[in-house]
Amino acid sequence: MAEKQNIISWIPAAVGFILGILFLLILDSIIPHLHLDSNKPEGLKAKLKNATMLTLAVTLHNIPEGMAVGVILAGMISQNTGITLEAAMTLSLGIAIQNFPEGTIISMPLKNEGLSKSKSFIYGMLSGIVEPVAAIITILLTSIITPILPYLLSFAAGAMIYVVVEELIPELQAKEHSNIGTIGVAIGFTIMMILDIALG
Repeated sequence: MAEKQNIISWIPAAVGFILGILFLLILDSIIPHLHLDSNKPEGLKAKLKNATMLTLAVTLHNIPEGMAVGVILAGMISQNTGITLEAAMTLSLGIAIQNFPEGTIISMPLKNEGLSKSKSFIYGMLSGIVEPVAAIITILLTSIITPILPYLLSFAAGAMIYVVVEELIPELQAKEHSNIGTIGVAIGFTIMMILDIALG
């Protein structure tokens, strides 16, 4: 896409990727929330003063996921970026699949803290509402977005990599059975690869 716009191809990838990481780094710094690491001395349960803090942590990290879906759908709609319906569906389906364990990350601890099943479920579900909202806003801005699409795609990638490095990788190695996390990463990667090949 960048080459079609006569831009040096690696510039949008590098600039967008760094900006995506910086964006979430800044949000992490200015918005109070809980990290998903429950192995620190103070522990997740000790920190969990109310349900909104935990919900905010995952909600914060759902914003770039919604943007990623919106950006790729916007690229498909514009029809001049080479993004196919299959590519858009692959990414959307992959993000939808990983939202199930993400919702569980919120709901299970809340249930263990004494909230009812229905309230725990609602908080888990509410954390994902920002995704379709972010996607719809991105799609509505398609005409503005198309020229900067290469930057936005790499921005979304940088933001999502930040989430993995900041939240998931430390948590993988913190538990006694760290191999389970590694196996989970392998299975998740394999599912996305199959979707990409089968739908692409």
